[in-house]
Amino acid sequence: MRKGIQKIFSEVAETYELINHVLTFGLDILWRKKAAQEAVRAKGFLWLDVCSGTGEMAHNLFRLADEKVRIVSVDFCHPMLAKALEKRNIPNLFFVLAESGRLPFPDMTFNLVTISFATRNIFPNKGVLNTHLKEFYRVLMSGGHFVNLETSQPSVKIIQKLFHLYIKLAVKPLGFLLSGSKAGYRYLSLTIPRFFPPEEFSSILREAGFTRVTHRSLFFGVSAIHTAIKLGIGG
Repeated sequence: MRKGIQKIFSEVAETYELINHVLTFGLDILWRKKAAQEAVRAKGFLWLDVCSGTGEMAHNLFRLADEKVRIVSVDFCHPMLAKALEKRNIPNLFFVLAESGRLPFPDMTFNLVTISFATRNIFPNKGVLNTHLKEFYRVLMSGGHFVNLETSQPSVKIIQKLFHLYIKLAVKPLGFLLSGSKAGYRYLSLTIPRFFPPEEFSSILREAGFTRVTHRSLFFGVSAIHTAIKLGIGG
């Protein structure tokens, strides 16, 4: 499973950002900015962007961060990180090739962990997802913040049906047309409809140990920003 997903993202790395922008009519740019604005409320000076891909969220964090903040960008796909490295050189941004379920950092290292449009790709089942979320929890300091930006399920049924129909009709053919990867966008078109509604994902975050979990739905609920905290002793 892991190698299959790694192969998919290697195939689509060159056009990944373009296709995201096309499929969301550019809204994914705005959503990342909103998630970054939520994230920078975290205190401290060491932040982690996991499953960073081509580094869009990491760059959004950098634009809003204090100059003392160090941002670590982690992904398990070398071609994705290579695309991120092609962007403007940022002294306080560091790239690490690693898997999100086995992060090469000690316990309680980071003040902030972010992930955007990747959580559904580490979700073959709830057990695996919970393992990854606990790994993010592990590397957070007490009082640290977790911010998750992901596709979601609209609460209004007719909007949910229209959203799923759009995914079915647009993601696979447009993705293949622009990237040449039929398998990649067939896979991605399947991950979106099966991800959790925001309330259910909030419960999963609590099961992983997070507290003060909140969510903010975006564009009729097709996407959502979840925020959560790792409380310290007495918190």
